[in-house]
Order: sequence, then structure tokens, then C-alpha cells
Amino acid sequence: MALDLARLRQGAAELAEHGVFIGTSSWKYPGWRGLLYQEDRYVWHGKFSETRFDRLCLTEYAEVFKTVCVDAAYYKFPDARHLQGLISQVPSDFKFTFKVTDDITIKNFSNLPRFGHRAGKLNTNFLNADLFTSAFLSPCEPFQNQIGLLILEFSHFYPADFARGRDFVAALDRFLGQLPKQWSYGVEIRNQNFLHPDYFAMLARHGVAHIYNSWGEMPSVTDQLAMPGSLTNPAFSGARLLLKPGRKYQQAVDLFQPYNRVKEPYEEARVAAAGLIKEILSSSTGRKLFIYVNNRLEGNALLTILAILSRLDPMP
Repeated sequence: MALDLARLRQGAAELAEHGVFIGTSSWKYPGWRGLLYQEDRYVWHGKFSETRFDRLCLTEYAEVFKTVCVDAAYYKFPDARHLQGLISQVPSDFKFTFKVTDDITIKNFSNLPRFGHRAGKLNTNFLNADLFTSAFLSPCEPFQNQIGLLILEFSHFYPADFARGRDFVAALDRFLGQLPKQWSYGVEIRNQNFLHPDYFAMLARHGVAHIYNSWGEMPSVTDQLAMPGSLTNPAFSGARLLLKPGRKYQQAVDLFQPYNRVKEPYEEARVAAAGLIKEILSSSTGRKLFIYVNNRLEGNALLTILAILSRLDPMP
């Protein structure tokens, strides 16, 4: 399938008019040069500038899509200057979704080099509502009208983290109860045994969306949708199509990079995404949907989204 930018642009705009925001996880991919991005826009002194591309390509992305998931916020608390730089590159109807910084969502730091002296230690800021409010929400406040969703992504927990799923639910319940209510929150988990009625019921009490996610150790999005109570907020919902179930993250990286074409179509995710969208389009509830596709699902998120749109024809 060739990349039809006009079809992507039209489809994303029409869906946004109906409350469906579809986009990708991050946007700075060199493999998209020549597909989504025109290289001549980033030429400086006669040659392509990587720095210029990294700094400015969001503007070109936003000429096609109406939303993006900012994965970078997972690694560092946002600051007002950085947020202003993002906002300045997009139109006023563009919606950002931010992953909440892992200082809030990691219980025990792994031995990854990026954690430095904290590697292997307990995270004393895990589910610290005061820190989240001051270090994450406060910088975002001036830009709230362009922030669609804030996603709390929890990596896989081990028995040393939580012996039982109910302990995680109780901890998350306390945390969510302390948060300001004027934001749209979503929770994404990676422990399939935590997908329990008590988990869904707790999110529903707080008006927080369960984020349907396609991930290596999780049930398919189709299976998650079939779970009673999984739609935990009638006003908004979210989905992230990240990995094919059963596949490791690094395997996907090795298989699919540089992410310039679809190498392995994953039909279940395409059908599930189209089904989610059709449900919104056919209802009169006014519910919003934020749906994001990662390159590591099939090899190229742009073409995956185009395939999803093709399942919606004719558009309303």
C-alpha cells in the first residue's frame, strides 16, 4: 500500500470532527522522511539538518494529523518552555496526549543505565500525587485546552512489586482519589491478570479510562474490549496499538526499523481499531476516542493508520 497523504489528512480531519483523534506514538522517525516528511524543508546550508528536522518536523506532522502521543514525557517531567515549543508548532485544534513521567509509575527502578544511581532501588515517588501535581500538571496547565489525555503507563509488575493485583488496585485508587478532576486520565497496564472487574470498577469510580493496549504480554485489544466493564468512562476512551501480543519489544525493533514500510500486517489490531472508531461514529453520546499507533506494531504506523481508515469507507 502506498502512502496516500491526502487520504490520511482528510481521514484524520473528518474523524476529529466526530471526536475521534487518531495519530502516532511520537513523530521523529527518520524512516518517515520521503513519506510524511519532505526533506527539502529541513535543508540548511545545502544539506539535510538532523537538528532542524528534530526541532521542526512536528509542524509538518500536524499538517496531516490532529493528535500525537508524546512518549518523551515518560522519561522526563515536562517544562513550560518545551511545552510552549510543541504548542507553537501545531494548530489550535490539535490535541496532545502525554505519557506521565515514569518517576510516578515505576515502583522499583530496573538496572537500566538511564536510571543511574537509582537503578535497582525502590522508587520513593511511586504514585506520589503531590509530585505529579506540581511537576507534571502545573507546567501543563497553561496548555490544557490542547491536551486531550494523560496516560499513566505501568510497566509489568513482578511479585516483588505487588504480590496481588488487588494491592495495585488499592494503591492506584488512593492515588487517583488525590488528583485534580479537571484533566482526562487514562491507565495502561501490562499485567493481564490485573484486568479484573475490581480494576475496571475502580477506574470507573474515578472517571479514568482504561487504555486498550496491544502489547506483548497482554490480551488482544479485541479480547480487552469484550471484558465486562472495560469501558470505564462514558465521556472518553483511549487505545494504543504498540506490539503484537506474544512479541518482545526488542524483537519488534530489530524486525521493523527503520520503520519505512509495513513488514508484517496485524489484521486483528486493524479490525479492532476500526471497530472502536465505528462505535463512536455510530453513537450519539459525544464520547471522544484517542487512538495511537506505534511503528513497532507492523513496521510503519502511517500505513497502518491508512489501512484502518480504509476499513471505515465510506466516511460519515
